[in-house]
Amino acid sequence: MNPNLNCLHPYPFEKLNQLKANCSPPPQRSAINLSIGEPQHPTPSIITTAVSQALDGLGKYPLTRGNDALRQSIAQWLTRRFQLPAESIDPNAHILPVNGTREALFAIAQAVIDTQTAQPPLVLMPNPFYQIYEGAALLAGAQPYYLNCLAERDFQPDFDAVPAEIWQRCQLLYICSPANPSGSVLSAETLRQLLALADEHDFIIASDECYSEIYADEANPPVGLLQVCAEMGRLDFKRCLVFHSLSKRSNAPGLRSGFVAGDAEIMRPFLLYRTYHGCAMSSTVQAASIAAWSDELHVQENRALYRAKFDAVVDILSPVLPITRPEASFYLWPEVPDSDTEFARQLFATQNVTVLPGSFLSRATADGINPGANRVRMALVASLEECKEAALRIRACLEKG
Repeated sequence: MNPNLNCLHPYPFEKLNQLKANCSPPPQRSAINLSIGEPQHPTPSIITTAVSQALDGLGKYPLTRGNDALRQSIAQWLTRRFQLPAESIDPNAHILPVNGTREALFAIAQAVIDTQTAQPPLVLMPNPFYQIYEGAALLAGAQPYYLNCLAERDFQPDFDAVPAEIWQRCQLLYICSPANPSGSVLSAETLRQLLALADEHDFIIASDECYSEIYADEANPPVGLLQVCAEMGRLDFKRCLVFHSLSKRSNAPGLRSGFVAGDAEIMRPFLLYRTYHGCAMSSTVQAASIAAWSDELHVQENRALYRAKFDAVVDILSPVLPITRPEASFYLWPEVPDSDTEFARQLFATQNVTVLPGSFLSRATADGINPGANRVRMALVASLEECKEAALRIRACLEKG
């Protein structure tokens, strides 16, 4: 067996199941799950209709690079959404469809990490983080290096505090903007700083932007890495990759559809890796993806639903919790008065509401800080009425002390 498998940590939801194992919630209270970021809004009919009309595609082997129409629709969406210069995105060189960003975020580390170096390579990532980043680094033979995201810095890493020798060993930097779990958005200025560091120290930036289409202000969408590249005239998108998904944007997590876009010099060997990996997207899913990337109305409606839930839940919880409404994403990341694990256990045991302890999403660093400790992640993915009911139960739990 690959010895690096022994380095993997239990997944957060495995820890959560263990935490809840000996609890018996009140049977008269229906279960409400706010722990997992799985969208519950109905999948738009344009997607389900496209699936039903493309079932003949199940009888054919798809191409790993996807069909021309899908890559073209993605290029057009990127150009519209991030205000890129016309024809700056080459669908044949800059884009690869993937089966959801999770598999691509994992695979990119396997494809780009070089272990034949004097010192073990580093993969830098925010802390808390999506655990795929860590697992990808470990299985690629690299060491994770955690960048704490604390409240005093708006839950963003302090990139200035990273020593030069760490940047020198860095081969891959994962960033997540909007962030999971805080919803914090990296600024264009910060992205320019990271591009300068990547040029100086020769590492790749993997920007996980899967929450980019869920934001509070219609007039102020989150900036993207390729957008900043274009503003700087870096139309080769050197050392940059972005990862986007239809799971959150279009309420289609079961479709397993997304894409990677960026530096053609990285995309070329990544395509080779993925060809051997055997992860081509079915023609049926490609047809549905074209329909989704070509429509914005359902995405605007989706954002409105989340805004209504934030309005209601923040209003209910703000008297009892220090709630910070995020710029983007569908998460709340409040500090709780008890330990995060004890709070989550008590909430489930007394109210049948499940939240995710923040310490399950983070690691304690050498300075003894665990940035997820005493916080919980609440995913407002259920219906408005369920989210309101969950908030009322959380408030009752807190008021009982």
